[in-house]
Amino acid sequence: MSELFDRIDALVASRSVLPQAAERRRLRQAHGLTLDEVASALDVRRATVSGWEAGKTEPRPPERDAYARLLDKLAELYPAAADAPVQDDEPPAGAQPLSTGSAPEVGDMTAAEHTLAPASPPVAAAPTAVTRPRRTTRPTSSSTSGRSGATKAAPAATVASNGDSRFENGPLAVLDVEDGKVVAYCVGGLVLDVPAKSLPSLVEWTLKEARLGAPKLSGPGKDADPLLVLTEAALKRYGLPVALTEEERHAGRIPEGHKVIKQLVRAEWKLTKRGFGPWARIYRPAQGSERACVQLCIPSWNALDSRHWGEAAQLPPADLARVLGVYASRVMTPRGSTAVTGLELMTALHPPTRASEPGADGRRHSEYNPGSLGKDPVDCAPCEAPDGHPLLADLPRFHVRGPAEKLFEEACDWARPMTDAECTLRHLVGIDVNMAFAAGANGLIVGLGAPTHVKAPVFDAKLPGSWLVDLSHVGLSRVKVGKDKWADLEASLLPSPFTPKGEQPQGPAWYATPTVAYAVELGYDVTPIEAWVRYDNGRYLDGWYQRLRDAFLATMADLGVHADLAPADFLAAMNGWRQPDPKLAIVVDAVKATVKGGLGKLRERPRGEGWKPGQPWRALARPTWRPDIRAAVISRTRINLHRKIVKHAAFTGQYPVAVLSDCVVYAADGTSPLDFLPYRDGKPLPGGFKLGINPGLVKWEGTQDVLWGEEVRERFDAPALNLARYIKDGQVTDKDSGE
Repeated sequence: MSELFDRIDALVASRSVLPQAAERRRLRQAHGLTLDEVASALDVRRATVSGWEAGKTEPRPPERDAYARLLDKLAELYPAAADAPVQDDEPPAGAQPLSTGSAPEVGDMTAAEHTLAPASPPVAAAPTAVTRPRRTTRPTSSSTSGRSGATKAAPAATVASNGDSRFENGPLAVLDVEDGKVVAYCVGGLVLDVPAKSLPSLVEWTLKEARLGAPKLSGPGKDADPLLVLTEAALKRYGLPVALTEEERHAGRIPEGHKVIKQLVRAEWKLTKRGFGPWARIYRPAQGSERACVQLCIPSWNALDSRHWGEAAQLPPADLARVLGVYASRVMTPRGSTAVTGLELMTALHPPTRASEPGADGRRHSEYNPGSLGKDPVDCAPCEAPDGHPLLADLPRFHVRGPAEKLFEEACDWARPMTDAECTLRHLVGIDVNMAFAAGANGLIVGLGAPTHVKAPVFDAKLPGSWLVDLSHVGLSRVKVGKDKWADLEASLLPSPFTPKGEQPQGPAWYATPTVAYAVELGYDVTPIEAWVRYDNGRYLDGWYQRLRDAFLATMADLGVHADLAPADFLAAMNGWRQPDPKLAIVVDAVKATVKGGLGKLRERPRGEGWKPGQPWRALARPTWRPDIRAAVISRTRINLHRKIVKHAAFTGQYPVAVLSDCVVYAADGTSPLDFLPYRDGKPLPGGFKLGINPGLVKWEGTQDVLWGEEVRERFDAPALNLARYIKDGQVTDKDSGE
């Protein structure tokens, strides 16, 4: 009988009555709970709870019963007023700040109310700073005067403090000048008066009074330094140029003799080696565990590159604070370009050192943090070294290394002429893998330490490294597509997975572990000649992937694209996904740029500075200069895509016309991916392409006529012109249209 009763209870729970979506949000906010706290308690994603509160999705068992229980208890504590009027976002003219109630969480509003700030517990403004209510937020409490600098009125938007009173005003502020006074726009709509008259005093104010910054992302790590973004008006106020001269732009900094730098020197502040540029860091040497460092971001000096940040640099101060605040909350406080931030995020999640256990004298010391890359750089293998590396200094000056000397793992760039049968179809449809390189990093085992050279090794798919092996015998005419399951394919219609251009290898070449493992997966034996392997290894990028994935999914969910949408609904949601909030869409672009840029920084090349081939360059001194990790991620990303292409070909008989990095083009009779992707009863082909917003799933990239493709190739006299590069809008340019 107990099993019967359990089934009855489960049936009742599956229909648990829930309040309306707006009431769910009101109850959570009334108790001061964040979306993250509710999601963690119910063991679901933050975006899932957000969807429930927006009325876009409904909870299902077993979460539904628990969610209903939570809301019931909150309803007892915070009953709705019988005749409570619906409040508008903007108070009427002359309205005074309310003295009761909690600030609503930013990020919990509807699309029409979106404020971009990340969800976090409501907090008060810093008691030593003067705040002003903004009309874009709901007022929360009246002023508490009594001394200079007391709180005037706190706006009702949330500040991203993560519950840490040291950073209760959020991670950053955008400084502007209004009515002759400097003001700091913080996240959540908070605005602080800035009393500082000079740049040195601004740094002092930021560290002592502004309460800006963010908590560390990992136990042994460091808190994020406060970030100040200076508008053109703020630059003028503090004696800095609005724009860099051509010479300063090439140098990446203003001259050391500039009057503002002299002011900093007199006040005993220091600049990092990169000087006073678009992303300047002003600091004093740390005293024990106390850090004294402020970072500046100067948009008019091109700190926010439009290729990655869109029109962020042209946004009004409040909007810019909101955009950067979302990015800071979900990724990390920017530390420079998106590429620099992507690399810094790896270190922030895996700090190189930690405090040891107390010794006999009770003292702790710094020791290696397991799972990190350590604090000292390691040499790469000779085959992994890019041209000009000191390891290659003995090579003849004009020597060109071939595949047997150089590891060449890059994204796929391949195309072929269309067959006669494909020319009878009407359309070319492109699909694109979401966050492809982030997905390639997920679960990947990479080396943590230096490589070991091995002669005639036995291949081990779990051992990261670089392998010299001949894969010219691996064909695609007959391949394994599952356990003991083989498929016969038209090899001439497929790119080889072993070269970036899709050509068949002609002899021994260096490959990263995922590439060699794929040859084995396809059903072929491999016999490496030699290898550079890393016995000290781990899943270093897992946390990095997860944080960037969550940032991407949470922001896309805010824009109405959720992870649990059906294929047709997903395609509809992606049609014009930027329109609900173009400013929030900037964050999505920045997150994707952080992925690609961070991986690119793992093999950063010389950047001027009088470098000559054979000499070391600055990036080599970083523990995070790891071309082997970059190669492994690119290898796995390319292989992941090729595996889906093979599965699709084996099941449908359809072959790609072009492949570019993470974009694949197929000929089809219809204009939608659903016209050629083999969905059955709403389910995709196992191991093949699946529509969805999660990293590794695909979205629609663009559709053009088959006649367009033939005309373009004829115009450029290039039968194998890569149409994937232009499929998005049909405009033939040199710009890569991939993510």
